[in-house]
Amino acid sequence: MRNRLRLRLQQVFILEAALVGLFFISATRYLIGMIYSRTGGASIVLSLDPAMLTANMPGVVDANTVTNEIMFLVYMLALPLLALILGRTRWLTIIAAALIAAGRVLMIAGTTITPLIAASMVFGGSLVYIAMLVRFRAQALPYLFVLGIGADQIFRAIGNTLDPSWSPDYLNVQLALSALLIVLTVITTVGQGRQQKAEQSEVMPNYGLMPIWGGIGLGGLLFLELALLGLPNTIAGRASYDYTTLAPFVTLATLLPIIPWVRQQASSFVGLFDQNARGWLWMLLLALMIVFGTRFQGIIAGVALVLAQFAASLLWWWLVRPRGEKERQFTGLWLVAAVLVFAVLTLADNFTYDYGYVQNMSPDLAFLNPYVPPFLRAFRGMGLGVLLLSIFLAALPMVQTRRRIPWTGGSRWQTFFGLLVAVGASLGVASAVRPPVIQGVRDTEQTPLDGVVIGTYNIHAGFNEFFAFDLEGIARTIQQSGADVVLIQQAEIGRLTSYGVDEVLWLARRLRMGARFFPTNEGLQGLAVLSRVEIVNDEGILLTSNGSQTGVQRIQIQPDEGVITLYNTRLEYLLEATDDRSVDEQQQDQQLQLNEIFGLLNSRFANDKVGRLLVGGTFNNIPDSPIGDQMRAAGFIDPFAGTGLPSDFSATLWRTGYPKVQFDYLWLWQRSLIPIGVNTINTNASDHRMAVVKVSIQGAQ
Repeated sequence: MRNRLRLRLQQVFILEAALVGLFFISATRYLIGMIYSRTGGASIVLSLDPAMLTANMPGVVDANTVTNEIMFLVYMLALPLLALILGRTRWLTIIAAALIAAGRVLMIAGTTITPLIAASMVFGGSLVYIAMLVRFRAQALPYLFVLGIGADQIFRAIGNTLDPSWSPDYLNVQLALSALLIVLTVITTVGQGRQQKAEQSEVMPNYGLMPIWGGIGLGGLLFLELALLGLPNTIAGRASYDYTTLAPFVTLATLLPIIPWVRQQASSFVGLFDQNARGWLWMLLLALMIVFGTRFQGIIAGVALVLAQFAASLLWWWLVRPRGEKERQFTGLWLVAAVLVFAVLTLADNFTYDYGYVQNMSPDLAFLNPYVPPFLRAFRGMGLGVLLLSIFLAALPMVQTRRRIPWTGGSRWQTFFGLLVAVGASLGVASAVRPPVIQGVRDTEQTPLDGVVIGTYNIHAGFNEFFAFDLEGIARTIQQSGADVVLIQQAEIGRLTSYGVDEVLWLARRLRMGARFFPTNEGLQGLAVLSRVEIVNDEGILLTSNGSQTGVQRIQIQPDEGVITLYNTRLEYLLEATDDRSVDEQQQDQQLQLNEIFGLLNSRFANDKVGRLLVGGTFNNIPDSPIGDQMRAAGFIDPFAGTGLPSDFSATLWRTGYPKVQFDYLWLWQRSLIPIGVNTINTNASDHRMAVVKVSIQGAQ
């Protein structure tokens, strides 16, 4: 009877832990994006005259509000320290679950409690829950993370990589799941208390502790999962392979370790090696797969990263160990250490993308200019280095554990049930990620085209001027433009700060357009093209960049018997002059990049200049600049020039407190494409406006 009770409780423990894991992973992803969004918005607001702002501007937030939100988050991060004092009180688990459940509802309920504070409640409550789980139910801890990450992948597959549970439409479902979590926690807490009294002992296999290496490993492993391996679209972006193909295999690799037979085979494998070497061996294998998967492209790179996810998912079993009867418990303290490790890695990852925007410190902190800005700019190209550091930290618990291998087996029904969950989830993901069938627009006798509408749109990574994330607004802007083809700049396909969303894939499926992406930075940031016209060729080349790395994307579309060749680029962004680089030097970098594009047109793609050709994108300079002069001298025309319309009409960079200027262009080559209409779309979804030109497709083929 006791064994049967213990088995039933263990099943409920796993279900309860899986719910907490889902809420924790989802809220952590949301929290990272919201911190980036709110701090970015507040920094811009601080630089402006308050009279220029209106309360209804999305993203406008008072700096004091953001400071209070960050302080609340810090308090939540310290919550696991309560487990050092109240850890023997089982009812703390119920309080933690209630905090998680309430915070997850408040994230989308639209109350006076901000989403950032609500997500902080989920994060802090989850840390307390994990501390109590380690103390009383240690064997369920790996399931919290493995099942939580797997469930997160299913949600994102349904939402085309954007978590649909963040929408207010999900509120009723979330209320039900939050209520279920509280009920399950009450049942398990009461049930385990009775079980302990029946056995008259606190020495049970389920009682564990997290050593300091476990805390460090947790921080590294959590970063590795959230930044790369836990997101199929991020794996696809790093490997430059098809998301639809990889997604179900990533979910399968994530969930396979819940199968006892799989863990038993892994145990037999590492048992072949000396106990002092097996942890280092596992670390080396994982590092090699990450290096291979991020430095090569195609199916082989994708397979390497899927295998890396399987190897990383098995590491969750090494974070804790059984606790002796009189051994002291410091799990709460090491969980705080885990958060600090995770935060440092996340911050480092951020500057592997944003190094190009680092400026000198304010006058009060000018003494730091010789040290801090150069250090942050040095993160350029260090994305793989940050990942390898996280692997080293994630594998430390396995390196430090020599006398035991925690990958234990189980009964046949557990193997069958685990296999059913893993295969069922992967099949569900495979069904959810299937792309829609898109029929390309084409000029025929039955459906003649009077022209093709081509647009350029800098989507600012999905954020508006004040860093409010608004992909739906960007999609509506493109719809409103009527564009058949859109050149997109500053697109991201899985970066932590943009909520892990593949913006190109999401927009393409939302608008039912074909898509091509060219990465310029760490595989996840770059240029893209959306098109209703069939895309017959695409490629990209990196340009020499002293600031943020950029490139040029070459696309050929076929609206009729011939093709139109499109070049999509984003030239270097001009920053304020510093001791290192003046504005003139930065403009010279822009001219160098443009010369490289001309070099491609004159040599490698010389035939493009005898057909229908357009060069567009964000040139980050005004029409009368040397860049504009260089384009006109080379034989390109700006269809917005000479229209006689107000200057605001052609302006594409709209920022509060600054003049409205044209920074985005659609340059037509020597009238090989005849413009028959131009427009800019006046929406606030990005800090840039979308510019479109309708061109006749009758002419040079």
